[in-house]
Amino acid sequence: MKRALFVLLALVLVLSVAPLVIPVPPLEGTVPPEELADADSLFIDVNGLRMHYKLKGHGDTTLLLLHGFAASTFSWQAVMPQLSEMATVIAFDRPAFGLTERPMPGEWEGESPYSLEAQADQTAALMDRLGIDQAVLVGHSAGGTVALLTALRHPDRVKAVVLVDAAVYSGGTPGWLRPVLRTAQMRRLGPWMVRSLGKTGGRLLPGAWHDESKVTAEVLEGYQKPLRADNWDRALWELVMASRPQHLEERLGEVQVRVLVMTGEYDRIVPPEQSIRLAEELPNAELVIIPLCGHLPQEERPEAFVAAVSTFLSGGDESILDRED
Repeated sequence: MKRALFVLLALVLVLSVAPLVIPVPPLEGTVPPEELADADSLFIDVNGLRMHYKLKGHGDTTLLLLHGFAASTFSWQAVMPQLSEMATVIAFDRPAFGLTERPMPGEWEGESPYSLEAQADQTAALMDRLGIDQAVLVGHSAGGTVALLTALRHPDRVKAVVLVDAAVYSGGTPGWLRPVLRTAQMRRLGPWMVRSLGKTGGRLLPGAWHDESKVTAEVLEGYQKPLRADNWDRALWELVMASRPQHLEERLGEVQVRVLVMTGEYDRIVPPEQSIRLAEELPNAELVIIPLCGHLPQEERPEAFVAAVSTFLSGGDESILDRED
């Protein structure tokens, strides 16, 4: 018995001390995000955060596009030209992704800019900075969670919502795990662990498509590019630590604007059943299922995606496109 206790104590000691002394190699080959900018990239300061965005088109209605986890403005490139024919379209990089600034602990006061609450407030603040009174929020996957939370926290700023394979019924770091992630050991090793995303992301990405042959070298490069930005690993870890379940399913009745719920027929990341349930539980929602499509309708089936959004914006008792901001 004493020997077993000794072994257990020794194991605990090793697990506690080893992460603090294991050498963590520095992240090499990264550059400031602005050095990775495209010709149409724009940057603006929002709540002390240097945010990257792209803007196309013009019109009384503004579509604000919120990408999903491990994505960026790149994931909207196939649909922005068509959407911009009917409205002003703005896509931006959420904190920890794309080319938006990645502040480190000690560089902000109060709540982490990586939390979902902060991201919802950043969305409204971006609208303030760009002079937008109201917008249609289009959120994909985890971006759908942010879009829905923005509609709840800033209802007067939201004209309508489009939720694309939205992660509403799952997501967020469990409460019991957050204290573990904040230990000195995990703060040291966490960023090193998430670097595996840069190595395995290219192999995992095709799983988001129904037709994996559509994942071209250009698509892979588009998703890999932000992994050359300074501190991308540490920022992603900060987002993981700041994430917590929102239980938005308990507040769906508060969303009074029109909502389009869209899902790919063969989504293997957010099962279509969740989107069907979401459309049923929202007070004023309609459902569109894109056939022969996975988790990324805006990339895999852009024509069908644009058609669904266009029908939603121009349909109903009052066309959203005809309403003034």
